[in-house]
Amino acid sequence: MIRNPIVAGQFYPESPSQLKAMIEAFIDEKAAKEEAIGLVSPHAGYIYSGPVAGAVISKIKFKDTFIIMGPSHTGRGKPFSIMTEGVWKTPLGEVEIDSELGKQILATSSHLEEDHVAHQYEHSIEVQLPFLQFFKPDVRIVPIVLAYSTGAVYKEIGKELAKAIKELNKEVVIMTSSDMTHYESQESAQRKDNQAIEAILDLNEDELLKRVDELDISMCGYAPTVSLISAAKELGATGAELVRYQTSGDTTGDYSAVVGYAGVIITVMSPLVRLAKKTVETFVKEGKTPQPEELTPEMGERGGVFVSIHKLGGLRGCIGTIEPQSENVAEEIITNAISSATRDPRFPPITPDELNDLSYSVDVLTKPEPIASQDQLNPKKYGAIVESGLRRGLLLPDLEGVDSVDYQIDICRQKAGIAPDEPVNLYRFEVKRYK
Repeated sequence: MIRNPIVAGQFYPESPSQLKAMIEAFIDEKAAKEEAIGLVSPHAGYIYSGPVAGAVISKIKFKDTFIIMGPSHTGRGKPFSIMTEGVWKTPLGEVEIDSELGKQILATSSHLEEDHVAHQYEHSIEVQLPFLQFFKPDVRIVPIVLAYSTGAVYKEIGKELAKAIKELNKEVVIMTSSDMTHYESQESAQRKDNQAIEAILDLNEDELLKRVDELDISMCGYAPTVSLISAAKELGATGAELVRYQTSGDTTGDYSAVVGYAGVIITVMSPLVRLAKKTVETFVKEGKTPQPEELTPEMGERGGVFVSIHKLGGLRGCIGTIEPQSENVAEEIITNAISSATRDPRFPPITPDELNDLSYSVDVLTKPEPIASQDQLNPKKYGAIVESGLRRGLLLPDLEGVDSVDYQIDICRQKAGIAPDEPVNLYRFEVKRYK
């Protein structure tokens, strides 16, 4: 089955070069990438909603497969439709359906049915594809269209999606395609959309359903968004972030009857960070040291580990090991999380009343390698170690405000108590950072 584009030349340019140029104008290549389990992105003509779609897609770490759920604008086909085979064409090429995941979802779901008719003239999924192709030309999708039903059904579809993903142990991003309030004044649209967005950010699908109904919010993709929230919570979602909101009036200048567009990311905490957080909370509140429930592949390896703790954006503790001291990364995290919380000489021990204000990151280090000169350093890519005798100063890479090698080395010298004119040995390392 080949699904040909139906809105190329209408919602977005038909010319590949013009389409790429348009998308390029909307994206932010410098945006910090976040680990996202899901996102909400609009599906109007690119001149209207493209800036929001570009902003939200620029913020996520890409996976091989995206499950894309859209509403039914046409009323065609089965009410809960999934395609498990075939390709979708756009001016940028073909997008293959992830048949393995699609068939697993179909087998798991008590509501979805195999059907291509519902997708044939539905634009809500199609308009997302060029953005995905721009970042990852070989991206695969599982397209799903949801028609009108009850909140209970939407939530059940979401839970069954999560179950299928878990059964295949698949890393995916679940995308909801939705515009917000339609054809109301700017003031009315913003007021209503803020209510819906607030419920999404709280990951509260029941509240979203309630507000859509009571406030008469004409959010066309509220059903897929309910399924997304339900699935995301099953998959360990920890929060959500509004990346950008605007209306069609911001393009046309006519604010009398606008359509709202919201870009939202639903984030998930890495298992390594979750272990660090659990360790600190358990130790601070109970004086006990927890054990990991199960080891992910990354946890089972050996390596030096730094655990960083921040409170309301400011550093609250950071201690780690350059070389592995434990059997695996999980044990390294547990030991260093407790040290960061209670033994960092720059700070007093963390108290129970601070726990709700803390955020965590875990850096797993590669083995440090000696280098001949500082020309082989890059503060964004490499961490640095400066050594003189038994004194060693270390600085992790990609830290805010550390933009030069000279500054990086200077901080390392200060940390180790090494004078500026003392001869030193230099080492560099890379990290995999988990947030």
